[in-house]
Amino acid sequence: MRLRFLPAAREELDAAALYLDGRAPGLGADLVGDVERIGELICEFPQIGRSLDSVHRSVPLQRFSFSLAYRISADEVIIVAVAHNRRRPGYWRLRK
Repeated sequence: MRLRFLPAAREELDAAALYLDGRAPGLGADLVGDVERIGELICEFPQIGRSLDSVHRSVPLQRFSFSLAYRISADEVIIVAVAHNRRRPGYWRLRK
């Protein structure tokens, strides 16, 4: 399977990485690395995430307070959101 980010999810990742780099240089790159590792894991084991509803699943990042919300299609894993764990739960559910 291949990994694909919805544009809004990519924007969330970029914004979070930029914010974290402002707090400590290199921290944003660490976030991106964590997202890439978890993304690879999801591609290998798509059902690993906790079921959120009939379509979406979620996997928490290892080091940061974010989760990857995703859905599975025939040949790809689609990252719907890079969601902070304590902000606006489920805000991304209507993303296509």
